[in-house]
Amino acid sequence: MTTSSEPAKTSGNALGHSQPWLHQKGEVIQEFGTVKQFPLGLSHDARMYSCQRLNRVLADTQILYGLYKKHHWLLRGATFYQLHLLLDKHAGDQLALVDTIAERVQTLGGVAVGDPRHVAEITSIPRPPDGVEEVPAMLSRLLAAHETILVEAHDAAARTAELGDDGTNDLLVSQVIRTGELQAWFLAEHLVDTPLVRS
Repeated sequence: MTTSSEPAKTSGNALGHSQPWLHQKGEVIQEFGTVKQFPLGLSHDARMYSCQRLNRVLADTQILYGLYKKHHWLLRGATFYQLHLLLDKHAGDQLALVDTIAERVQTLGGVAVGDPRHVAEITSIPRPPDGVEEVPAMLSRLLAAHETILVEAHDAAARTAELGDDGTNDLLVSQVIRTGELQAWFLAEHLVDTPLVRS
């Protein structure tokens, strides 16, 4: 007799051997906020600290990615086409950072924050309105989120360097900070009020 979560056992039937075992449950094998031992030449405390800081940057970066996609979809007005493309490119860059930061947490033996509900508990970036804002407000919101991440990343980079975690320092400086600074520049230049040229 079989149950709904147990595939039928049939002798000699290929279908019975390819049925997935559905609705499985298991124990949590590593808690969030812990690090396991890896032979990386870094102390437990250094790796723990780096994972904590990286997870904060990771949570904020996931929120920034979501903001970019939201504003990419909801843009209106004369600058729609150019900003639609720009925000989508920036979103792609942020998504790549999400993966890189998460993999660094895992490399250090930690647990990367991944569930959007958990991310919402950790992030320091304010939630935007559910509706559509005017374009300058959208860009200002993105700039504020970038600055939040940049402040956190600058401090985390300096402190992880003091602890000897050169890999985390390099990731924060060469990828998170440099990408964020460049994207902030592109956004800020769209908020410059240039005078009309009259003939």
